[in-house]
Amino acid sequence: MAPAAQPLGSAARPTPVTDPVRVMVVDDSVVARGLMARWIDADSGLAVVETCRTGKVAVDTIGQSKPDVVVLDIEMPDMDGLTALPLLLRAHPGVQVVMASTLTRRNAEISLKALSLGAADYLPKPESNSGVSTSPEFRQELVAKVKALGERARRTVGGARPVPVAVGDAPKRPAAAAAKAAAPAPSLASMRRWSAAVPRIVAIGSSTGGPQALSKVLSTLGPVASRVPIVITQHMPATFTAILAENLGKVAGLPSAEGQDGEALEPGRIYVAPGGKHMIVKSDGGSPRISLNDGPPVNFCKPAVDPLFASVADLYGPACLAAVLTGMGNDGGKGAVAIADAGGSVIAQDEETSVVWGMPQAVVQEKACAAVLPLEDLAATMARILKGARP
Repeated sequence: MAPAAQPLGSAARPTPVTDPVRVMVVDDSVVARGLMARWIDADSGLAVVETCRTGKVAVDTIGQSKPDVVVLDIEMPDMDGLTALPLLLRAHPGVQVVMASTLTRRNAEISLKALSLGAADYLPKPESNSGVSTSPEFRQELVAKVKALGERARRTVGGARPVPVAVGDAPKRPAAAAAKAAAPAPSLASMRRWSAAVPRIVAIGSSTGGPQALSKVLSTLGPVASRVPIVITQHMPATFTAILAENLGKVAGLPSAEGQDGEALEPGRIYVAPGGKHMIVKSDGGSPRISLNDGPPVNFCKPAVDPLFASVADLYGPACLAAVLTGMGNDGGKGAVAIADAGGSVIAQDEETSVVWGMPQAVVQEKACAAVLPLEDLAATMARILKGARP
């Protein structure tokens, strides 16, 4: 729990600072629940306000604990995570929920279903308690996602709550707020010119909040999406990317699957980078093809957006139309520069409609985009361009 504010003397004037992100951890495993709570509490910007064994307990207590973020397990007695999710969102509007599940196909399907029902993100969890306790990657991802979603929750409900501190205490500026303040606002002077070429490929990169955003883009493109191949890198583990590809195909009404090494690129097909592999495009005898590689992570990600974008820039030049959607980190920024330098067009999703404005912000900071647009406008603009109209 976060320490209580120290009492103030009658003559003291409190200095307002932002209190830690409030977190609820819901997991039926006492070991996993305790570890996650301890790791979260160890970060000065976070505070666990409630731990729950079941979804029912979480629903019953969320009104009193009022967390900004809920880490919600899927498989629990009494009430599972998928059942609890809409009840939590209804009981505490604005709360950000991250689903935690082991990497089984069933849990991956449930996690993606949860995203469509209002969950903000998912967290792949090691299969055993020992795996949870010995995985630094899991701990890092847990803390990073909770912090990023906490910032989103504060924006959703109208800003962070101030708390008093004793005179003489130096207020600690949250890293997310400092980064946001330091980020330059996009201006017309920093925008690239739109390509005059008709696109021959669409490339999209996304992470946190990406599955929902991708569904919106592909549903908006409609039949015009059949004119070009669509290549996508979404930060996800292997089991998840296969199911994501299936779901996107249903939304778009197009054949969609994980990209296969050596597979020819064809108009009207969607190729999703498989989890654990980098996906690029290359020419083989004059025919564009998918190429997969098992190289090291790029920007701490595998698959990563930058390698895909760089390869698309090399192969298609000004005939590339790209979008960088919501996501944590800066993956896609350098790749967007490569596309823009080759004469292609890049659109970044705006902050207001992004779950986390990390990746699109990186594109803005690199001065690589032709426009920064709300998700709905971004999708509509891509559709117009694919039809041959000017943006």
